[in-house]
Amino acid sequence: MRVVALGGGHGLAASLSALRLLQTDLTGVVTVADNGGSSGRLRDELGVLPPGDLRMALAALCADDEWGRQWAGILQHRFDGNGPLRDHAVGNLLIAAIWEILGDHVGGLDLVGELLGARGRVLPMAAVPLDIEADVHLRSAPDRLTLVRGQVQVAGVDGQVVSVRLDPMDPPACPEALEAVREADWVVIGPGSWFTSVMPTLLVPELRDALVGTSAHRVLVLNLQEQAGETEGLTPTDHLEVLSAHAPDLGLDAVVADTSLPDGRGTLAKVARELGAQLVTADVARSPGSDQHDPHRLADAFRAILDRV
Repeated sequence: MRVVALGGGHGLAASLSALRLLQTDLTGVVTVADNGGSSGRLRDELGVLPPGDLRMALAALCADDEWGRQWAGILQHRFDGNGPLRDHAVGNLLIAAIWEILGDHVGGLDLVGELLGARGRVLPMAAVPLDIEADVHLRSAPDRLTLVRGQVQVAGVDGQVVSVRLDPMDPPACPEALEAVREADWVVIGPGSWFTSVMPTLLVPELRDALVGTSAHRVLVLNLQEQAGETEGLTPTDHLEVLSAHAPDLGLDAVVADTSLPDGRGTLAKVARELGAQLVTADVARSPGSDQHDPHRLADAFRAILDRV
């Protein structure tokens, strides 16, 4: 079964960690708009795609054996000290070095995946680095829309994000990512930072067209909690409405929500049905009140959905 998971950061890592426990031909398609930390520094200095979210996806696909656990730890390790290497992740430097040697983003990621024994493939959603722009009602100026630019800046905004877009607006999609989506049996979107990791995967025109046109079944995984700044005050239903506003032609087959998420008067289930989806509720959090998905519980939820078709 061919499965493609889209997103970035900890959210995509959660989906990949769960899906690799199933018998799937797995591909992660990763947003490339990070402009902060180690990724932002390498992006500015070398002109490469920001490697951080790609690194996290590769680490999530490492095998659950001694080799895989060691390499996952190495990829995620950050340098200490006070010099120029401070806070750089080893995996970011490794990926950037291989890209510089090969001159090929996809080939470089495939090579790192071979080194790790990764149980799946990781691809960028676009062939060039992207920036995120958002229209925001700031707390300091709630009566007007303010433009906020940059993934880090949007994620930490003190206000309500209304909409996001990419710069450039029509970037070249990664051809291998388009092929993976078109040939998939299942596509998984989310969880993750809604405006800065999930929505960007729906805003690359070629990739959005592939997601709309694919014969694959489409599953959306909702977050467990609001995210301070970015989605503060948004209900689970609001999350679905945001997705519909940014990709109105995208239908869904299933929406996965933790049993703890509120669904007053069945509103969440109703909005899911309007998107063509069945609401699937399950205990997928690591523990009550946690904002992190448990890979094994999420895998069980995915297994139940995939087995239905």
